[in-house]
Amino acid sequence: MRAVTANLFALLFLCALASVFYVWSALEDRLERHKRRFSGSLHQGLPADLSTKTFRALLAVPAAQRPRLGGRLEAHNLTDQTVSAGSRDYHVNGDNKRSARREGPVKLGAPVEDGIFWSEWLEHLLPEGFTEEYAQAWREGARTHRVVKLEPGCGRISNQLATFADGTKACVRYGINADQVQGETLTYYLASLLGITNLPPLILSQLSGDSEQWEAVRARIAGLQWSDGAVVSLTKWVSNLTGVVTPAPLRQDSSGLHPVLHELQNKTTSELLELMQWTDLIVFDYLTANFDRLVSNLFSLQWDSRVMERDTNNLLKTPRGDLVFIDNEAGLVHGFRVLNMWEKYHSTVLSSVCVFRRRTTQRVAELHKRRDSRRRLLELYRDSEPLSLELGFLSDEHAAVLQDRIDRLYKHILHCKGKYSQL
Repeated sequence: MRAVTANLFALLFLCALASVFYVWSALEDRLERHKRRFSGSLHQGLPADLSTKTFRALLAVPAAQRPRLGGRLEAHNLTDQTVSAGSRDYHVNGDNKRSARREGPVKLGAPVEDGIFWSEWLEHLLPEGFTEEYAQAWREGARTHRVVKLEPGCGRISNQLATFADGTKACVRYGINADQVQGETLTYYLASLLGITNLPPLILSQLSGDSEQWEAVRARIAGLQWSDGAVVSLTKWVSNLTGVVTPAPLRQDSSGLHPVLHELQNKTTSELLELMQWTDLIVFDYLTANFDRLVSNLFSLQWDSRVMERDTNNLLKTPRGDLVFIDNEAGLVHGFRVLNMWEKYHSTVLSSVCVFRRRTTQRVAELHKRRDSRRRLLELYRDSEPLSLELGFLSDEHAAVLQDRIDRLYKHILHCKGKYSQL
């Protein structure tokens, strides 16, 4: 009887700890988001929903009660700096004339061509984002710069905002488990394969108090209880970013984003350029099975009918309106582990889009035809990242899942082409 009583008290104690963790995690996440919005003073959307019954709160449920979902919103990177066209923070493919042509109704021709592709003139106006040349230069510098300060500012407590000796900054992701850092890293290199340049540059680094890079923050690392030898990711910090609300064609009460001229010709060039980037985002999140962005909003509609009217998780934009895809830790590795939970939502989001960037579809078609996505991703990863062997790569099972999703996406593109190419 005493053993039963003791076990019962132990169970009650564990439940109490789980409840405290649940509430604290949810409050921590919301406080961080509230602070970002207040400090930026740029967000003009609806006030944050303070209800605890949201997708973000669900992510805080202890692992003993559900499969681990991971992923929280990173910092909005709001500082006193401004990002201008052609600045070192964000490289763009445009000049002042092109920027001016972003405003007002479409006057430069049809927004789509060949049935399902965004028009060439729109592609010409779209900034290049983080070009490979720029990303490579940043990665080379970040691997040698000394970290002189670590402080909160990149979402969850386990992440830190690092300041380098030259004054530049990066978000350091210390994964609670290996899936998070690995997912963030491999997702970045998959974006490079697809020619998607909306993700800030990223490197890996191995924590060591003896290394010159981390020597100045050795005491801070100890205080954070980060394990010596752990592999962390550092992602370029971009300033002056604001939240992004899901555009009307992609909300639950819309029929989706299709190449129907009368629905697109009344939109401004800026709106079309943003929609173009959204189509890349949807394709990308489908391939990586990243549930912690638009898919999470779709999931939350069952109890929050206005979730689409608020900022989308892990998606920000520059003052020019160029989208930046952040916090991709839920992609690939972890997203594939919990795919059965989310696949119907991924499929729903993908089926809502039948307009694509030509370059992205060409890359997808090539990966489908050659069926070598595992080999090409692994080669790019190992050629670009010195610590790739320490962090590891996709399992054979997950590599097969990636190829399958590429094939499914290709079939969806063919379906759209067959449906709209004669219009």
